[in-house]
Amino acid sequence: MKKVTVLGAGGWGTALANVLGKKGFTVYLWVRRRELCEELIKFRENIKYLPGVLITANVHCTTDLEEAVKDTNLVTVATPSSVMREMIKKISPYITPKTPVVSAAKGFEKTTLLRMSQIIKEELGEEHPVAVLSGPNHAEEVGRDIPTATVVASEKRAIAEYVQDIYMSPKFRVYTNPDVVGVEIGGALKNIIALGAGITDGLGYGDNSKAALLTRGLTEIARLGTAMGGDTMTFAGLAGVGDLVATCTSKHSRNWNCGYQLGKGKTLETILKETNKVVEGVKAAEVVQALADKYDIEMPISREIYKVLYENKDPKEAVVDLMLRSKTHEMEEVVIRSRDNW
Repeated sequence: MKKVTVLGAGGWGTALANVLGKKGFTVYLWVRRRELCEELIKFRENIKYLPGVLITANVHCTTDLEEAVKDTNLVTVATPSSVMREMIKKISPYITPKTPVVSAAKGFEKTTLLRMSQIIKEELGEEHPVAVLSGPNHAEEVGRDIPTATVVASEKRAIAEYVQDIYMSPKFRVYTNPDVVGVEIGGALKNIIALGAGITDGLGYGDNSKAALLTRGLTEIARLGTAMGGDTMTFAGLAGVGDLVATCTSKHSRNWNCGYQLGKGKTLETILKETNKVVEGVKAAEVVQALADKYDIEMPISREIYKVLYENKDPKEAVVDLMLRSKTHEMEEVVIRSRDNW
């Protein structure tokens, strides 16, 4: 059986390892903490991060990075985005130049504003085969074999199709896409909008509010994504609107949950202390402000969410300020181009 590797034993990493294990691969799941690794081996269940899901026998849990990565045919990194560079540095002595690395993390590096695939290439070399896996994929559902679709993006078609073949299964459908930038931007920015969706629900607002937030939020995602080189069509696909809808409407979403509690009046500090999972949107909100400034992009929803998170702005006040912004046309970019003929 072909050896494949998943780095990170949170809910998402465990779910992906199970997808691969059920296909018959020999899967090495790298676990950072020894006590968690021992628990996974003993109970064959990730009680803390993915309770109720039996870890298949083909998944071997280890804290030894060399054991996990050496002679593997594929490495999937499912750690938080904040430790992506650290992980790639650590595996670099053990990985061959031809072994594809798949990023399953959604976010940016705070200090450099880089996407995950850019970090991997910086550490392993521009020619190293890299792909990105993203889409409306709750670990809780993937782990339970609920039919799911996802996207694998790579600059090289052969790499995207290689990863597609490895992950494709009757309950996990994989599409390919050459637009790495768009797929990564969609995956990272939807977490910010999901915080806003949670806030609106926490405030007790209704479907009208949620629909407006998602629609205008998608506009912001596409606006920044295309400015950074992404394809507009990507944001209408699984890694764009698909991931946005799933994250903004599901109680599985840690970003939605964080926003919901903010809307109910809890402080961000309290919320983060009470959760055992990483809320990627909190970190992404800070980076996106820098990116919006860098590319001179208007992102009013993201900016107001940033103010709620980092400037202690009252969520109700943020909603009022969004509603009373200067009037504009819904298709702003189109009108700018065609105003003389309208």
